[in-house]
Amino acid sequence: MSKNNKVLVLSDDVAKRRDMVTILEFIGEEQVVDGTDAFELLKSADADSLDDISVAIIDGEDESVVETVASICGCTQGVPLLLVGDPTLKGLSTDDSARVIARMEWPLNYTKFVDSLYRAQIYRDQFSRSRERGQQRGLQLFRSLVGTSRKVHQVRQLMEQVADKDVSVLITGESGTGKEVVARNLHYHSARRDKPFVPVNCGAIPAELLESELFGHEKGAFTGAITARVGRFEMAEGGTLFLDEIGDMPLSMQVKILRVLQERTFERVGSNRTLSADVRIIAATHKHLEDMIESGDFREDLYYRLNVFPIEMPALRERVEDIPLLINELIARMEKEKRGSLRMNSAAIMSLCRHNWPGNVRELANLVERLAIMHPYGVIGVQELPKKFRYVDDYDENRPVEDTGMPSAIPGLVGLDAPALLPVNGIDLKDYLSNLEKQLIQQALDEAGGVVARAAEKLRIRRTTLVEKVRKYGLREEEPEES
Repeated sequence: MSKNNKVLVLSDDVAKRRDMVTILEFIGEEQVVDGTDAFELLKSADADSLDDISVAIIDGEDESVVETVASICGCTQGVPLLLVGDPTLKGLSTDDSARVIARMEWPLNYTKFVDSLYRAQIYRDQFSRSRERGQQRGLQLFRSLVGTSRKVHQVRQLMEQVADKDVSVLITGESGTGKEVVARNLHYHSARRDKPFVPVNCGAIPAELLESELFGHEKGAFTGAITARVGRFEMAEGGTLFLDEIGDMPLSMQVKILRVLQERTFERVGSNRTLSADVRIIAATHKHLEDMIESGDFREDLYYRLNVFPIEMPALRERVEDIPLLINELIARMEKEKRGSLRMNSAAIMSLCRHNWPGNVRELANLVERLAIMHPYGVIGVQELPKKFRYVDDYDENRPVEDTGMPSAIPGLVGLDAPALLPVNGIDLKDYLSNLEKQLIQQALDEAGGVVARAAEKLRIRRTTLVEKVRKYGLREEEPEES
């Protein structure tokens, strides 16, 4: 499993231990430590000696399981745990209990066992990646800019170019695309990082209070001003002022903001004393300011003052390839904040990639949190998704597949080296592809001498995936569960 490929089997029951080792070896796990060796390794374990453990499978009575779990959790943070049976984990901390990825009934259900191993692999890989990120960078910000798409890469390039330049930036894009996240990252990577970052939502503050909110006021400046108040410009002195939803700012305030940008000075409400404003302005909006200029709702001169360096945030539907990475980032954030966890199978992720995402990353984050509440630490398939997110069907693992043989007698079905031709009367494409896949898997197994790991390399798929397909097509005489 990834770089951490040693499986620890901790059980005093010889028969159970033998059965688990047999299944692990069948699916291609080459380093399995069990019996006395496993307990000796755990007894003398430290973080370094357990660093190459991918998963620990624990079986035993309640007290012994609690002692074993506590021992592993005390030595290392990254090893996921699978429990056989339903032992009571009284006395363990919440953090230690959260390391238990799954509980499995005995006798083991082969499908659930392999699925639990896969979930443990994802947990281990995500922990390794998060630890590497933590070593590379001290301050971790949750960023919706996770992704490898071309559009996200372009945004990162623009941010890199302007972050340390003391100029105004205008961030545009739909709601939920991460405009404030970009603004915070620009501030963090600028020379002003040690000074305040002050956000203001211009659309959430009533027009009559916005001036006082931005510039502050003196005592008695208006009814209800019983004390003097510092405005957001003073609070952000030396740092960055983020004007979110600048398109909702009334025209009367736009004039005053323009003056501050030009003169770098302002006055509190009810005062004639001029104050300096050493503030970098970053503005954001989901509206089309050019259209607002034509309709007279936004000042053209302010637009050019703000739009010194524009950054346009792409909608999530424009970077669908980033959705799996975003899901991993959102899950990692929940785990770090101790708010639960979950995993998604490939069908669920494929279904989410077909959604239009009008709410963008914010909508995706809300969905992940909702699923974590409804299915804590579970594996999410298409059926667990809300109806509006279901665009594909889950694969039914228990549905038998008839061995009808390769329909090679049908005209138009030729070898892989020649182009396939569609028969005149049509074809059952699903059955045809299933039989083709079955033949290729059988050929790979024959060439690999029955070694699943080598056959998986030939087919360039995961070992666990190949094991599932072998079981699906009945290519082994014995059922894996019986072994």
